[in-house]
Amino acid sequence: MNSEKLALLVTREMPYGKYKGRKLADLPGHYLGWFAREGFPSGELGALIALMYELDHNDLRSLLDPLRPTR
Repeated sequence: MNSEKLALLVTREMPYGKYKGRKLADLPGHYLGWFAREGFPSGELGALIALMYELDHNDLRSLLDPLRPTR
């Protein structure tokens, strides 16, 4: 697991769909599961969504908390 990729999850936004504009780290588990069943997008976006799915599926979302920008 690459820390740079983890950091992208808390800064990169979903570029399309129902959750457009939401940070990848904040996508709901059922949506990530849908991608896992139907297929992840190609390229970097797909790789990041797949990584987020693995974190969610294994109850590891809390690993992202220290990486979130402070408000």
